[in-house]
Amino acid sequence: MQAKTDVLSGLTVALALVPEAVAFAFVAGVNPLVGLYAAFMVGLVTSLIGGRPGMISGATGALAVVMVALVADHGVEYLFATVVLMGILQILAGVFRLGKFIRLVPHPVMLGFVNGLAIVIFLAQMTQFKMPDAAGTMQWMPAGTLAMMLGLVALTMAVVWGLPKFTSVIPAPLAGILVTAVVVIVFDIPVPRVGDLASIEGGFPKFHIPMVPMFDSMPQFFDVMHVIFPYALILAAIGLIESLLTLNLVGEIKGERGGVSQECVAQGVANVVTGFFGGMGGCAMIGQSMINVKSGGRTRLSGFSAAIFLLAFIMIASPLIEVIPLAALVGVMFMVVIGTFAWNSFKVMRKVPRIDAFVIVLVTVVTVFEDLAIAVVVGVVVSALAYAWQNASRIHAKTYETPEGAKVYQIQGPLFFGSAEGFQELFDPANDPKTVIVDFSDSRVADQSALNAIESVAAKFEAADKEIQLRHLSHDCHRLLTNAGHLMVDSDDDPDYEIATDYTVRTGILSGGH
Repeated sequence: MQAKTDVLSGLTVALALVPEAVAFAFVAGVNPLVGLYAAFMVGLVTSLIGGRPGMISGATGALAVVMVALVADHGVEYLFATVVLMGILQILAGVFRLGKFIRLVPHPVMLGFVNGLAIVIFLAQMTQFKMPDAAGTMQWMPAGTLAMMLGLVALTMAVVWGLPKFTSVIPAPLAGILVTAVVVIVFDIPVPRVGDLASIEGGFPKFHIPMVPMFDSMPQFFDVMHVIFPYALILAAIGLIESLLTLNLVGEIKGERGGVSQECVAQGVANVVTGFFGGMGGCAMIGQSMINVKSGGRTRLSGFSAAIFLLAFIMIASPLIEVIPLAALVGVMFMVVIGTFAWNSFKVMRKVPRIDAFVIVLVTVVTVFEDLAIAVVVGVVVSALAYAWQNASRIHAKTYETPEGAKVYQIQGPLFFGSAEGFQELFDPANDPKTVIVDFSDSRVADQSALNAIESVAAKFEAADKEIQLRHLSHDCHRLLTNAGHLMVDSDDDPDYEIATDYTVRTGILSGGH
């Protein structure tokens, strides 16, 4: 039963992939078959060895917009070479487990990413409601055609929404496409069809070494690398960010975890293969992945079926696919938009801290007006700065005196670059007693700025001819201070430490690690 569901889900995805691949090929300035071949090969390889069964990969708009300048300035052969290098970089990212840094993406950034991508998918469908005028400029359809398109879109959405209430034998998106296609064909309704975009007829992709003068001589090698490496690096980063965020999103729906490094390698292998077979490269596609998952696709068979069906469309069934109305595919994508957008984020933003609400909105806006990679980086940076600022303001100290007359500063909050200045302001060397004890049992020394702050405080007490002692540093803090050459360990059981700069102050650790 699951195998049947996966195959039908793959068919649905393959139908949705056709107009997307053709459209993204136009965006990149290449032949539509270059986009279709990429969708087939990237989808096939990642379905077999990817990190999350059920994910769908193919040619994407996020990559296509980066490729435009490269193709315009240097031609499609340079694009193929760039895609191969892009894949190699992604494989290296997987081998060295760089994908683990995706865990640094905060939840507000994920919400913004999902919302922004839903809006982008929605806006991308608007081009299907336009047609070129006599001058070749894209204009909105005539009112009558536009009304028929909207009616057919609504019909598709109604089927997708209503069918699951009665049966799950056939995936609702596939049923929506079939019902609308039958209505258009039987009543000969004059609306745009897939074939109006471009012919999708072609053969099996052939092995092809990119024709770039890369190995003719060493100077030419560096000349070619100077052109393709910056593009390959950007494409690899964008592809991995979009793929890993999609992997997390699909994982949340399916209740699965892991697979990050495997997905990096799979994306890389897929793009290397694609570059040698005349494809434009690709990455995970959140829209098609959502179609697959919502249609019941759960195993590798669903993604594999989508790739095989797509190849069949290209080689055998192009006349049938080209008569499918675009309105049916637009209706499916609109339902994807509704299902992808995190509608609960409106409620969440009223309850979370204002900075988190701001990040959600910021990432959404940047995703729509720039691209996904920039949006994620901006969101992570803003979240990190906000976190650092919040922790910087938490540094304070409780003070008391011991029976022997020493003053104890019990530090509260993390000591790092953001709180280093506030840490130094806690002390009063001029008025403090002869012996001062700094207790880190409720704190943590995190970085070089923290070390410098401790040194600065010690220097002030040394200048005042007073002794300072450090207590309850954790074992990793011991290592940090020792490796930096600031403190020297004399004993593992009850070590003594020295702050070693242009002055020497004896300190003591009175108990074990915190």
